[in-house]
Amino acid sequence: MDTSFLDSLSDSDFDLDLHLIMGKKSSQKKFATMLDSDDTDSMSSSTSSMRLDNMTENGLSEVQVGKDDLLDQCLDALYEKRGSTREKALASIIESFNSSLQNEFVETKFATLLQQCLNSIKKGSAKEVALASHAIGLLAVTVGPGEKAQEILEESLSPISDALRIRPETSKILSLLQCLAVITFVGGEDPEQTEKSMHIMWQVARPKLGANVAAFKPSPAVIAMMVSSWSFLLTTVNGWALNPKSWQESILYFSTLLDKDDRALRIAAGEALALIFEIGNLDKFCGENKDSSEPTIDEGKDSRKLMYLHGLRTKILGQVRGLSAEAGGKGSAKKDLNSQRNTFRDILDFLEDGYTPETSMKIGGDPLNTSSWTQLIQLNFLKHFLGGGFVKHMQENQFLHDVFGFTPKKKLLSGTEQRMSGSEKRMYKSPNSALSKARTQLLNKQRTLAQGRNAGHFAVDE
Repeated sequence: MDTSFLDSLSDSDFDLDLHLIMGKKSSQKKFATMLDSDDTDSMSSSTSSMRLDNMTENGLSEVQVGKDDLLDQCLDALYEKRGSTREKALASIIESFNSSLQNEFVETKFATLLQQCLNSIKKGSAKEVALASHAIGLLAVTVGPGEKAQEILEESLSPISDALRIRPETSKILSLLQCLAVITFVGGEDPEQTEKSMHIMWQVARPKLGANVAAFKPSPAVIAMMVSSWSFLLTTVNGWALNPKSWQESILYFSTLLDKDDRALRIAAGEALALIFEIGNLDKFCGENKDSSEPTIDEGKDSRKLMYLHGLRTKILGQVRGLSAEAGGKGSAKKDLNSQRNTFRDILDFLEDGYTPETSMKIGGDPLNTSSWTQLIQLNFLKHFLGGGFVKHMQENQFLHDVFGFTPKKKLLSGTEQRMSGSEKRMYKSPNSALSKARTQLLNKQRTLAQGRNAGHFAVDE
């Protein structure tokens, strides 16, 4: 064997290679140390205050990492033993996913990020669980419908369900419920998958108590999030596809929530009721809980059910009227009061006359419109979940374009350029975005038809 090449290498060449290797390890160590520094701003479970520019000021400039390198090093930091290091790395990942669509990173590091986030949900502190849950939700929104989204749902369902049963801190439950809603919304391919997630949510507020189940009293904030998450998933399921034995008492339950002394909870329950009436198939959501699961040929049962539904409808309309004109009480926040009044005025108009609320907002100068309770609930939920990343995702995320039928002018121009330049430019598109778009359009069409079909159900007899 000719060893002349090896012989020609000097000791200094090996020293240089060793220096480069050790330098990389040193940079990774610096990054982990920087994440653990006491000077780094603290983070809440719902928002990430650890911004990329703050991280640079805290020493990341010494490492000279780019955007992709930053995410790689944050991913490496999720293997660290110290919980605070993992928390700050997760916060940085969330910030990165909010500030831009990380399609290339997700393409190569998807499975690793998912598994590390699931490990955080299984073993981390309440803050770490909340951050990991949010990161998984952002991962699902970024990848869009397809095999990856289905994998996220399948892999995450059991850990999330287990974490919710532990009855953790409120912040932890809120993030887990949001995460479950988002990953099911993106990755759920059939009604059975969606209903399974809806049942998990329902058990948080209304657990089936047994010998081995401890009593748990959820806070109003937890119940409000459960109702909002449940409603968000209900927007994706046709009424006829629901299990008739599963939600028989839901209308009655939401009606009781309208009497609670918490405005956010009232609003969530009111929107859930409006959505149920918009979907139709009210027999799936209304029952007296008397032999409702037993088959019968008793003709009087249908008549009794109609009478019960009429009475419940009359009660709900009375509650909605009262909340739409509430004068407020001692110590009531005026902002919350106005929000409640406006929401229940819209609900009252819908229940009495069949008018759905129409909204319009600007996304980078382009109008995003909604014309049904289904669209409004989807928009409000995703806007709340994405927070500061909402506008960026609405401008560039193909999945959200399909959901809301929204096409920014900027995208139209770039599409024209792409057709002109052939294969030189690449636009991100989820694997089955066409299928997602078709499904969403079908559901929205069915909701519109349901509005007219059910308008007669809402009016109180003169």
